[in-house]
Amino acid sequence: MPPTKKTPQVTDTEPPAAAAARDRRGELLGTAAEVFAEQGYNATTVRKIADHAGMLAGSLYYHFDSKESMLEEILRTFLDELWDGYDAVLGAGLGPRETLQALVTESFREIDRHRAAVAIYQKESKQLVAQERFAFLAESQRRFEKAWLSTLERGVAERAFRADLDVRLTYRFVRDTVWVAASWYRPGGQHSPDEIARQYLSMVLDGIAVRE
Repeated sequence: MPPTKKTPQVTDTEPPAAAAARDRRGELLGTAAEVFAEQGYNATTVRKIADHAGMLAGSLYYHFDSKESMLEEILRTFLDELWDGYDAVLGAGLGPRETLQALVTESFREIDRHRAAVAIYQKESKQLVAQERFAFLAESQRRFEKAWLSTLERGVAERAFRADLDVRLTYRFVRDTVWVAASWYRPGGQHSPDEIARQYLSMVLDGIAVRE
């Protein structure tokens, strides 16, 4: 089984009012993420988010100072969780094939947890990285590419993957076919993220043709 990250534990000493405010903030971010993903960041206004949340726009400003702040928190939360999982995989001392399997599985788990954030990232990141506030997206992209390419290169060097493998082309194929799942995946559907990962890995590593 691929390594899994620990879930942060909320202490019993948190005041009820603080817990309620935290929960409400999380609900509002979830609503905002869905609206951003569906309508696009530029087309989304604070009023639209407030309407979907069933509140006045002015009340939303009690929790966030702008839609930029909301988007930044949505993307940072997603990427922080993603890298917690990836770092656990990369630090586990697995072989290249097992590392690839664990990275794919962790990716589908993150799509399950943050489907809307993944959709936003895919649609908006190219424009957002030009803004200083979202420079962290470019750094994450560089880390992501390095993690996957180094795993594939190690697999070729250790003969876990074919010697004629085009590593960069394979990286792009795996990256795009994994993350596009955010466009159709819905949490609580027929297949769990781990089941989807197993099917996907079977196709990537073993192919779909009947063996002679």
